[in-house]
Amino acid sequence: HQGLENYLELPAHELVSCIQQAGITGLGGAGFPTHVKASASADKIDTLIINAAECEPYITADDMLMQERAEEIILGIEILQHILQPETVLIGVEDNKPKAIEALNHFLKVSRDDTHNIHVIEIPTKYPSGGEKQLIQILTGKEVPAGGIPSDIGIVCQNIGTAYAIYQAIAKGEPLISRITTVTGNACGEPQNLEILIGTPVEHLLKTTNSNVQQVSRLVMGGPMMGFTVSDLQVPVVKATNCIIAATNEELPDPAMEQACIRCGMCTQACPAQLLPQQLYWFSKSSNLEQAETHNIADCIECGACSYVCPSNIPL
Repeated sequence: HQGLENYLELPAHELVSCIQQAGITGLGGAGFPTHVKASASADKIDTLIINAAECEPYITADDMLMQERAEEIILGIEILQHILQPETVLIGVEDNKPKAIEALNHFLKVSRDDTHNIHVIEIPTKYPSGGEKQLIQILTGKEVPAGGIPSDIGIVCQNIGTAYAIYQAIAKGEPLISRITTVTGNACGEPQNLEILIGTPVEHLLKTTNSNVQQVSRLVMGGPMMGFTVSDLQVPVVKATNCIIAATNEELPDPAMEQACIRCGMCTQACPAQLLPQQLYWFSKSSNLEQAETHNIADCIECGACSYVCPSNIPL
């Protein structure tokens, strides 16, 4: 359909309905339906956080989107502002993306007066600061309660790619049928970010980037920490696919043999959700799921930091 004209004068429910019709979901990886988040009652929300922290290594899709399409992103954020009526908007960008920060700030300076209340905030590049709850804590100092959601403390968090998709849907009438994805890895001949139609088989991306399929020991969809291995080249790109890694054996070797836990506590120190990974592991292994729940296993964000630091190679 045609894009909506004068969309900032329309009632919020019409815009939310348009977002729903366009099939927009969170593009950071979790894939939560955007219209549900945008339906939070406006009197409760005082801060809108735009997550532009690409917390995993390898992935640069959001970085390139901000560098090349800052204007559309800001226009998309203004639509969210109109719907949710927050007092402030904070865009959290990691400090290793100076060009993206400059592009956003440049557009805000040139085209907006000082009443927009949109602030670009640099945050340290530290995994996993792109996690929703972690980013909220970095930017506002507030902590989302265990088992709770950000709107419980007056915050809505949206990904930068989602803001762009919202602008495309409302101003141009384009549903979410494509997304920017990083294609990379040592077996990839020409690593790059591509705008990819959703449903494109991974094999097509490997051909486009001159990848050597024989060298690929592991094909990962997502980042190296939270991604998953794909066994079939016909697997399609979905809305949450922010990265494809064509990894060689040297790059992502098979995990070393698991050894006995030495009770060093490194997994506990590394856990951004302040859980006890090794304790949860034993509860899960012995099917003691009630104890695992009591120890807040539902707050695990599956970032993989505990497995990464474990000297005994336990797949926590």
